[in-house]
Amino acid sequence: MVSHTKEPSRLIGDATATLEELGPHYKWIALSNTTLGMLVATINSSIVLIALPDIFKGIHLDPLEPGNTSYLLWMMMGFLVVTAVLVVSFGRLGDMFGRARMYNMGFAVFTIASIFLAVTWFDGSEAALWLIGWRVVQGVGGAFLMANSSAILTDAFPADQRGLALGINGVAAIAGSFLGLLIGGILAPIHWNLIFLVSVPFGVVGTIWAYLKLRDTGVRRHADIDWWGNITFAVGLIAVLVGITYGIQPYGSSSMGWTSPLVLWCLVGGLAVLAAFCVIETRVANPLFNLHLFQIKSFTWGNIANLVASLGRGGLQFILIIWLQGIWLPQHGYDYSRTPLWAGIYMLPMTIGFLLSAPVSGVISDRFGTKWFTSTGMFITAGTFGLLIALPVDFDYWAFAVTLLINGIGMGMFSAPNRAEVMNSLPADARGVGAGMMTTFQNAAMVLSIGFFFSLMIAGLSSNLPAAMSDGLMANGVPAAQATQIANLPAVAVLFAAFLGVNPIQELLGPNLSSLTEQQQAHLTGLDFFPQLISGPFADGLAMAFAFAIVACVIGGIASLLTGSQKTASADEPHESVGAELAGIAGEAGIGPSELVHDLPETAQAASGGHPNR
Repeated sequence: MVSHTKEPSRLIGDATATLEELGPHYKWIALSNTTLGMLVATINSSIVLIALPDIFKGIHLDPLEPGNTSYLLWMMMGFLVVTAVLVVSFGRLGDMFGRARMYNMGFAVFTIASIFLAVTWFDGSEAALWLIGWRVVQGVGGAFLMANSSAILTDAFPADQRGLALGINGVAAIAGSFLGLLIGGILAPIHWNLIFLVSVPFGVVGTIWAYLKLRDTGVRRHADIDWWGNITFAVGLIAVLVGITYGIQPYGSSSMGWTSPLVLWCLVGGLAVLAAFCVIETRVANPLFNLHLFQIKSFTWGNIANLVASLGRGGLQFILIIWLQGIWLPQHGYDYSRTPLWAGIYMLPMTIGFLLSAPVSGVISDRFGTKWFTSTGMFITAGTFGLLIALPVDFDYWAFAVTLLINGIGMGMFSAPNRAEVMNSLPADARGVGAGMMTTFQNAAMVLSIGFFFSLMIAGLSSNLPAAMSDGLMANGVPAAQATQIANLPAVAVLFAAFLGVNPIQELLGPNLSSLTEQQQAHLTGLDFFPQLISGPFADGLAMAFAFAIVACVIGGIASLLTGSQKTASADEPHESVGAELAGIAGEAGIGPSELVHDLPETAQAASGGHPNR
C-alpha cells in the first residue's frame, strides 16, 4: 500500500527514504522531474510522424518503392508497438524493485537511444534499420517512464494533493503528443537529426536529476513475477500487431497482404498465444492481468467502450495528416516542404477541444454521474466523423476547424468520465491492476486502429484510383502503356506518398518526363495535379474509414449506457480525482501502481503516521 510511514520497507540495493527524511519540497522535485519525463516521452511518440519526409530524404531512401514500405511502417509504429506491449510489465517491475530505480533506468535508456538516433551515419536501408532499432530501444525507455511516473507521484504526494500532481503530469503527457507534431514540423526541415537531438539535453538533465534526487518512499511487498504471463502476453500481442502492420502492405498481385502466409500465421498464432495467456492468468498467484475483474459490470462495459472508442479514433491523426499534407495544403499553395509544420498547426482545434472538455466533464460528472457524459461524448464524436465524410476534400478551413474542435470536445467528454467510471467501480486493492489493463487495451487498440484505417483507405483507393491515375496521365501526354503501368502500382504507395507530403509523379515518370512539353511537365509535377488526381479516390477511402469510426463510436456510446448500475467500491472509499483521470487519459496513470501498491484512505494514512498536508 502507498503509505507515508516513518519506516518504509527497504529495497535491497536501492536508495529509499521516508517523506520526513526527504523534506516537504521532495514532492515538487518528483512532480517536475516526472512531468519532464512524460513530456519528452510523449513528444517523441509523435514527432516522427511529421518528420518522415525529411528523414527519408536525409538517409537517401525512397520509402515509396515496394521493398521499402516496411521501413516506413516500422518507423511510424515501432515506438507505439513497444510501449503498448511493455507498459504493464514495467509498471509491475517498478512495484516490486523500486519505481524510482525503474524510472531512472528508463530516462537513461531513452537518452542513450536519442543520442544514437541523432548521430546516424549510415545511408539507405542500413540507416533505416539503424533508426528503427534505436527507435524501438527508445520506446523501451519511454515505457519505463510512462509505467512509473504516476506511481512515483502517488508515493510522494498526500491524498489531498495527489490529484493536482497527476493532473499536471497528465496534461503534460496529453500536450506532448501534439507538441511533437509542431516541433517535428519546425525542426525537420532544418535538419532531420534535430528531431532526435532535441531530446538529448533534456534526457541528460532528467537522468542525472532523477538519479540524484528521486527516492522510493512507498511500502511494498515482494511478489513473484508472472513470467509465463508476461512472455505469452508480449509474444501474442507483438505477433498480432506485426500481422496488422504487414497486412496493409501489398502481397503478390493483391493491394494488401491479408492473404500472406506471414500475416495469417502472425494473426492466428498471436491470438492463440493470447488465449493461452488468458488461461495462465486464471491459474497463477500474482497474475499480470486480473481477469476476475470482468465480473464487475461497470469495469467490463467501460473497458469495452474505451476499447472500441480507441479503435474508432486511433487512426484519425494519421488520416488527417494524409489529408492535409498530401492534398489540402498543396491545393492551397503550400509547398511540400512546408506542409508538415502547417499540418500540425491546422490540427490544433482538436487538441484545444480535448483539453477544454476533459477536465470540465470530469468535474461535472463527479456530481451528476458518468455514463451520460461518456455516451454523449461518443455520440458527438460519431457525429463529427459523419461531418468529416460530408466535407469536400477541398474544404473550407473554418468548417474543418469547427468539426475538429467538436471532435476533441466529444473525445474529452468521454475520456475523463469513462476512466472515472471504470476505476471507481473497482475495490481499492484492485485499482492499480485494473488501470493497467485499461491502458493496455487502449494502447493496443490505438495501434490496431492505425492498421484498420490504412486498410480501409487502401480498399477505397484501390477501387477507383487506377482509372483516375491512368486517365489523368494520358490526358497530359503520358503514353498509354506507361500510364497504365503507373496506374497499376499498389494503392498503398500513393497513400504513403500523400502521408509523406510527396508528389510522386516526377519520380514515377523519371526520365520519361523529358519527352513531354515543358507545359506538361510543369503541370504534372506542380502542386495541383497529384492532389486533384487522388481527391476523388481519397474521398472514397475517407468514407470507408470514417464509417468504421462511426460504428465504433456508436458501439462505445451504447456500451457506456450499460455502465453505472453496479458499484463495487464502497461509497466511503475515495474515488479517483479529475487529475488522476487526466493522467490516465494520457496513457500513463493507468500503468502505475499495481494491486501491490494502492491508496489508503486519509484516516488510515493518518493512523499510520502520515501527514495529509505534507
